Parts: sequence; C-alpha cells; structure tokens
Amino acid sequence: MNKIFNRIAATIVLLSAATILSAQETSISPSGTYMFAERDTCELYLDVYNPAKGSETSIDGLEKPTIIFMFGGGFIRGTRDDESYNGWFRSMTEKGYRIISIDYRLGLKGSTKVGVAQVNVLDKAIHMAVEDLFSATSFIIDNSEALGVDPDNIVISGSSAGAISVMQAEYELSNRTSWAKDLPEGFNYAGVMSFSGAILSREGKVNYKNRPCPTLMLHGTADELVPYKQIAIFNLGFFGGGKLVERFSKFGFNYNMYHFIDYGHEIAGSMGTTIDLQTRFLECNVMQKKMRIVEAWISDPDVYKGAGPQSRKELYSN
Repeated sequence: MNKIFNRIAATIVLLSAATILSAQETSISPSGTYMFAERDTCELYLDVYNPAKGSETSIDGLEKPTIIFMFGGGFIRGTRDDESYNGWFRSMTEKGYRIISIDYRLGLKGSTKVGVAQVNVLDKAIHMAVEDLFSATSFIIDNSEALGVDPDNIVISGSSAGAISVMQAEYELSNRTSWAKDLPEGFNYAGVMSFSGAILSREGKVNYKNRPCPTLMLHGTADELVPYKQIAIFNLGFFGGGKLVERFSKFGFNYNMYHFIDYGHEIAGSMGTTIDLQTRFLECNVMQKKMRIVEAWISDPDVYKGAGPQSRKELYSN
C-alpha cells in the first residue's frame, strides 16, 4: 500500500512544467497587470493580454471567450509570465482571444521528500491552486466591465500542474463543494482546456453531480509524470485523461479527447502546435455550444517533443 501511496505523492510532486513550446519565443507584453488576492504569504497577480488590434473577436456574432491560463511547474516552481508561453499568448491574441495568465501559490515549493505522510500536503497544494483560481475568477467577474470580459464566457486552461488545477476546479465546481462557495450561485465556466491534467479523488471514481462544462483534454499515452490512466488504491485515486475520458463517455458529457500515441509529458507544452485543435473546440463546443464529441488517437511527428524531464528519475537528477 505504501508503494502505491508513494507513487501518487511522487507523481504530483514531480509534475514537469514542460514550458518549452514549439513556436519560436515571441515578445509580448500584457495590456494590464492587477493584484487579485492578498494571502498571508504573498500577493497574487494576473496579467491580461487583450486581443490583438485588428483581430476578429467574434464569429457570426458570437464573442470569443476569455481564457484564464495556469502555468505548469509541479506546484514547486513556475511563473505566470514565463517567456516560454509568449508564443502561445501571441498566437491566441492574434486570433481574437483574450488571455489572462494568473499567479497561484506553489504549495510544494521547497519540498525535497515525498512519502505516505505527504499525501495530505499534496492534496492541499492542489486545492490551494484551485482556491487561487477561484479568487482570480471572482476578481475578473467583479471587474468584468472594466476588463471587457463576459462573465458567462470564461474558459480555464492549464499546463501540467496548471492542467490538474483547472480539471480539479471544474470538478469541485460541478459538485458544488465548499471550495467553490465564493463563486456566484449557478456560475460555471464556459469550457476547460487541459494539457496533461488529472483529478485527485478521495471518494473513488470521479463522479460529477452536475454536468461539467465542455472539456478539451490532451494527454500523452506514455506520460510518466501525470499518469495517462490512473494510480488508485481503495478510495484514493489520481485519474489522468485516459481514464477520465471513460467517465465522460459513459455519462454523455461534452468533450474532445486527444490521445497522443507514445508521447510523454511533453504534451503539457504542446499549446503552440495544437492551436487548430484548441480553436476548433472553442468555436464549436464553447461558442456554438455544439455537442461535438471527439476522441482521437494521434501520432504526429510535428507535435513538439520538449527537452525537459520526462520521468521522475530525470527530474530528481536536475
């Protein structure tokens, strides 16, 4: 049993940032930076990247959503303004989307040891990030007019640890747990985009009491950092995209799932080379609210393979 608990702990701790994108880094500056929360240990900020001048911000009268982004880094490191994300930020703003990149507390910063006793700490780290996402969302809703944001048209997205955070957030929100108590009654996101994400459950299989919003998942079938399938023992489980899609399919949820054959955790940093998949999802499933179910197995040599750690052993040696 200890071995399995250790695998869960180690997996979450060693989530790779995978922040190297295939597109060449391109300079971009935020339109504005705002403090959205003040914690005991730090202040949290968000950067707003408005749609590029002259870009099309709507299609057939339907406004493109605002996308909140959460960076990767294993809950140990990472920043909202890491220049490795610049190419994706620029590409999306040039396509008429507003990107809001947010801070969140790194609940495992400084961690050097993992074990059974740290499962609760890992759970807390994930939910700290979820709490910060909900605080950022509340700030955006409260200041929606000034920011030019439609509160009913917000998509959340994340890479690696950020992907875990957005998937976990939608899970808490759909189940109306205490973590979501500060969001408006009846509020939900317009969509979720997860690049190598997962959900941590202490209640066995993932069950949504209310239907989740349309969800885009991309995951490498050989991912050794965030499990593609699952790590589970009794009621404790860590469920990746390859397992979550089984639940989405069974209950008829609105989703797109792309299984990248034999790819590892580099899919967490594939935003720059999968923009066509993202925009199709945003336009059809989110904006047009189509029940467009896609599940595809992809072997694409043009999907960027990052140079970052792809296994726990590699990451430990850094």
